[in-house]
Amino acid sequence: MDNKINILVVDDDLRMRELIRDTLAEMDLQPQLCGDSREALRLLASDPFDLVITDLKMPHIDGIEVLEGAKRFNPEILVILVTGYGTIESAIEAMQKNAYDYIQKPFEPDDFLLVVRRALDHIQLLRENKRLKEQVAGIGFEELVGDSRPMKDLQAMIARIAPLDTTVLLQGETGTGKELVARSIHRGNKRRRAAFLPVNCGAITETLLESELFGHEAGAFTGADRRKQGLFEAVAGGTLFLDEINATSLQFQVKLLRVLQEGEIMRVGATTPVKIDVRIIVAANASLEKEVAQGRFRQDLLYRLNVITVDIPPLRKRQSDIPLLAHHFCNKYNRRYHKQIRSIAGEVLDRLLLYSWPGNVRELENVMERAVIMADSDRISTVHLPNTATEVLPPDLLCDGLISLAAMEQVLIERTLQSLSGHKGKTAEILGISPTSLWRKMKQYSLQ
Repeated sequence: MDNKINILVVDDDLRMRELIRDTLAEMDLQPQLCGDSREALRLLASDPFDLVITDLKMPHIDGIEVLEGAKRFNPEILVILVTGYGTIESAIEAMQKNAYDYIQKPFEPDDFLLVVRRALDHIQLLRENKRLKEQVAGIGFEELVGDSRPMKDLQAMIARIAPLDTTVLLQGETGTGKELVARSIHRGNKRRRAAFLPVNCGAITETLLESELFGHEAGAFTGADRRKQGLFEAVAGGTLFLDEINATSLQFQVKLLRVLQEGEIMRVGATTPVKIDVRIIVAANASLEKEVAQGRFRQDLLYRLNVITVDIPPLRKRQSDIPLLAHHFCNKYNRRYHKQIRSIAGEVLDRLLLYSWPGNVRELENVMERAVIMADSDRISTVHLPNTATEVLPPDLLCDGLISLAAMEQVLIERTLQSLSGHKGKTAEILGISPTSLWRKMKQYSLQ
């Protein structure tokens, strides 16, 4: 673990305290030992512990009372109950009191360590959630949320090109946030006090698009009873963002090329050009090089656009940003729907990290909006996520051809472990099995 984990072991049996201490030493953990449950409550009131491992049956104050006291002092503390008198009733009571886990004496050291590792993973996740929330509040690029290497590179590129008035080509898959990048470029330019106007070229017919952008003269076509100013003129001094430029016709591309080269437009039906003062940012959701090769995009226009190209990474290439984005959208929709959601369960973040996100950030935002709407407490849990298998397993876990059930299980466990960087606790939670079952299956399949 990166940060020190403070552990308190409470048991009136000296040999059991020492056994737990020696077992935890295998993970380089140094717990504080306490043989009196009353003293344990005093320690919990004064010292910041992350994890309590306590016996259930003890003189004076039992493990349930230690659990309740620990939760009063620190609601996020994790408590593992250990007992040689385990019953179903006591286990149920412990879980109802928000115990993290429950293990019976005598226990196998490996089984005990699996439970502890799972708890430590959860503690680290809680710390990461807190760090991410703090980071969201101080992020520099407002809506461009992320601190992964691809996002830092993107932000650095925006900072370099924003002050310039040159045309910029944004390339990225649908849902990656091309308009947000365009807005950030606009805000970093001297034109930021003027208008920023986005136009989706793929959503407008060619005839209407030309009239909307270039304007027209009276009588230019049926119904044109007066001159109309186009968007190139209307946004004078500002920035015009042309999205899905790859969806335009070759004829339109000729006219756009003239705008970029000459800085002027020709209204539909006009005979004289009009000078314009506008910065143009264009975006494509497909490779323009491939579009040129297939004859659907003009090569000379690509050359003109390709002076500064910004590639926006898909979400699957910056997975470490997913928890940060999830908290960002949770806060956004908290405000919109007047909710009071304060946390996101670790299991939710695990599932979000495993999904491939074909719809990118836009899809993640939709999932989080739904989760905020569906949540009936101050915490988002897995029941608030869309109930489909794709939210749990990445597509590459699907195997082609015939395969035995055992082989599929081995592949599933191995791939899930790899996706979670070997975190066995998280893997057990995602697969819906106990840590002990995971440990046995790993031994069965000789997985490290």
